[in-house]
Amino acid sequence: MRTCALLIPGVLIGVSALAQEADLVVRNARIWTGLPDKPWANAITVRQGRIAALDAGDTAATKVIDAGGRMITPGFIDSHVHFLEGGSRLTAVQLRDAASKQEFIRRIAAFAKTVPEGAWIVGGDWNHELWGGELPAKNWIDAATPKHPVWVKRLDGHMGLANSLALKMSGVGRTTKDIEGGAIVRNAAGEPEGVLKDNAASLIERTIPPPAPTQKDKALAAAMRYVASHGVTSIHHMGTWEDLEVFQRAAKSGDLSTRIYAAVPLSTWERLRDYTSTHGRGDAWLRWGMLKGFVDGSLGSHTAAMQDPFTDAPGDRGFLVTPELKLEEWIRGADRAGLHVAVHAIGDRANRTLLDIYGRVIEQNGPRDRRFRIEHAQHLRKEDIARFAELQVIASMQPYHAIDDGCWAEKVIGPERAKGTYAFRSLSDSKARLAFGSDWFVAPPSVAEGIYAAVTRATLDDRHPGGWVPEQKIGWEDALRAYTYGGAYAAFETDRKGTLAPGMLADFVMLDGDPSKLASHQLRSLRVTLTVVGGRVVYQRP
Repeated sequence: MRTCALLIPGVLIGVSALAQEADLVVRNARIWTGLPDKPWANAITVRQGRIAALDAGDTAATKVIDAGGRMITPGFIDSHVHFLEGGSRLTAVQLRDAASKQEFIRRIAAFAKTVPEGAWIVGGDWNHELWGGELPAKNWIDAATPKHPVWVKRLDGHMGLANSLALKMSGVGRTTKDIEGGAIVRNAAGEPEGVLKDNAASLIERTIPPPAPTQKDKALAAAMRYVASHGVTSIHHMGTWEDLEVFQRAAKSGDLSTRIYAAVPLSTWERLRDYTSTHGRGDAWLRWGMLKGFVDGSLGSHTAAMQDPFTDAPGDRGFLVTPELKLEEWIRGADRAGLHVAVHAIGDRANRTLLDIYGRVIEQNGPRDRRFRIEHAQHLRKEDIARFAELQVIASMQPYHAIDDGCWAEKVIGPERAKGTYAFRSLSDSKARLAFGSDWFVAPPSVAEGIYAAVTRATLDDRHPGGWVPEQKIGWEDALRAYTYGGAYAAFETDRKGTLAPGMLADFVMLDGDPSKLASHQLRSLRVTLTVVGGRVVYQRP
């Protein structure tokens, strides 16, 4: 006997199949679907990795979970991560909260005793603002690391500290020339002091032996476990072709538990064009087709490209790490090839430059659904905010940075320019698309902390309890949507994720609290109790 079929977005399910036992039913829940016409439901039925029904909690199933009234949302999408670095950082030296020169030195010295002689010490994620803004130097750590080359980076990834052994092994000395789009910090005699910024970091990093494939596989596994505990079911990875190989290896063996949209460097757009024409763009677990480029560096490293000089360094406006003409050439070619372009821009000059380039490329290549992205969109002039919606450019932003940078940013750019920093409300009001992420390893991949940051803008130093630039706060639902539907939109995936509805992938998260009922300061304490990807439980809180 032939059965009728029910067509729902992304999947064809026979009516007889709907009558069969489900793989999973979650009932007695308060479910935020993300759908404007049906925002709430009380149960989810899952079959074959997709949502088969909502509000059918009495359906028979292989596995039944009683949510006990807890809130469920679509799986969180982290729209900007450095996934393998994040995974490897979990076992590296930890300097993020080192609040003094002495503590910085002590931790590196202690870590050096735990690794074999000759092994590189990397990672770190230090923040010199925690001890007053003085940059670290090689002579801080040389005595503690005579037999270990060291390359520990600032938490934004835009500068790092090398010890004398690492400088020697890399051939970096007084006669080494500066690199365009980078800087070597030197003393009065011209001798490198150990800190190298942006493109200059390549002088050290080219010397560091690449990790073995097994190390990369372990980093991926650690990263997937870690983000699952924060409810992240999909990530947009900003990385390399080598990273893509790691992901493909895991996908082939069926080991992926996090869905990945992997970007490769914008400079390799021709290679990606040819690769996609031969190999397609992936599947529901692993996709590619996005390119990541850079306009400038970071504010904390004074390498963000600003229209006017830094307040604390009147002779310095930062710089472009990619020449404007080259950047435009790459974007135009990539866009003409139908590839997806995402570019890092921090400073107000960098954002304006990129918006100008995007505008010219749109005019030259003609209309299409291209979804250009600006990664970070950190410092914006008021007159540039409306251009995001006008050009249909996605603002891919990381709310946690606002409560971190807000501790010290006004020292660098002053209070007036700070008004356009992480302008969530202004961008949202202008009808720009927002996609939120963490920038992990740079910041923690905790969506609860990200939502808290977007809603309160209360800085980590507790100096702005009412919010730093409070007019840029947004509501919890807008923030949650930017972590779900916004991330799906930014990856051309709203047909399969970002909301909860029949036919969508069964990616969802259970929380121990309801953000609609919590005071804003309580949002940070939200915890994930269950993470489901493709109908499979990948994390359950003990």
